[in-house]
Amino acid sequence: MEIGISTFVETTPDVNTGKTAPHSQRIREVVEEIVLADKVGLDIFGVGEHHRKDYAASSPAVILAAAASQTDRIRLTSAVTVLSSADPVRVFQDFSTLDGISNGRAEIMAGRGSFIESFPLFGNDLQDYDELFDEKLDLLLKLQASEMVTWSGKHRPSINNRGIYPRPVQDPLPIWIGSGGNAESAVRAGILGLPLCLAIIGGSPVQFAPLVQLYKRAAAQAGHDPAKLAVASHSHGFVAETTETAADKFFPSTQQAMNVLGKERGWGHYSRASFDAARSFEGALYVGDPRTVADKIIHLRKHVGVTRFMLHVPVGSMPHEDVMKAIELLGKEVAPIVRSEVAEWEKTL
Repeated sequence: MEIGISTFVETTPDVNTGKTAPHSQRIREVVEEIVLADKVGLDIFGVGEHHRKDYAASSPAVILAAAASQTDRIRLTSAVTVLSSADPVRVFQDFSTLDGISNGRAEIMAGRGSFIESFPLFGNDLQDYDELFDEKLDLLLKLQASEMVTWSGKHRPSINNRGIYPRPVQDPLPIWIGSGGNAESAVRAGILGLPLCLAIIGGSPVQFAPLVQLYKRAAAQAGHDPAKLAVASHSHGFVAETTETAADKFFPSTQQAMNVLGKERGWGHYSRASFDAARSFEGALYVGDPRTVADKIIHLRKHVGVTRFMLHVPVGSMPHEDVMKAIELLGKEVAPIVRSEVAEWEKTL
């Protein structure tokens, strides 16, 4: 069971002061967070790509590369790369470069993206949303498989027997599919034999179990061994010394961020009652003391089949020292409990 962190490097106004940290400050803070995550024994750190004012990470590979030379073992991934609006060749080159700097610790998590700002920014038509992803994923997988590439498609100029460099340390460079819970995405990942990361950020996580089963059936029918395929969860949460402290610190920025997005997407008001319901044992928020968070992750492993858990923190803007403390507790206290108890449970299977 792998445990780690994901972040969107948010730069929303502080709920207490109203001040917004500069993008440069948040980027430097996230590098510190990655270094700490490595130090406390976490397995993975993911940085998500966005192209709007309230997020500082338009280039995850560059941020991850800044941390790569300061870390030793932690794996470094996008979470996600918005592949539909990106050039797959450039994505592969960037992450191959990251793989070289980190000596084989880079991963790509490719997704269609739930934010659309990158489409007009890079000259893509939203009407081609699904077609763009399918075509660009096809090219990305060809780049992964071979140094010399010949490829043609509708939305990008053709490639005729061109070499793609640098080549990664890992062969192949890991490519995950990131999904918000779409059955089509799960089936696609299964057919291709790619690991799947689910954004489990609402409802009951156990409701994702049928989707994981669908993914594995699709993989088996396509000739892949489902037992060898990893499934990850990206879920909002926060760890503190006590559950009450964790909830009180995490709620204000989460409420602010969720209500900003809610206005854009037509969601209802996000209240403390909504928050408290979501942090119940069956809810999708992993907020609490180390034992509480560990128990929820173990439950997710047993009942959904997730083999990698990525705690998404912060949601909105929180004090950097609070985020650092949460990372420390996740690595030093939560992860050992989860790894030990999952290992014992697996012996009984």
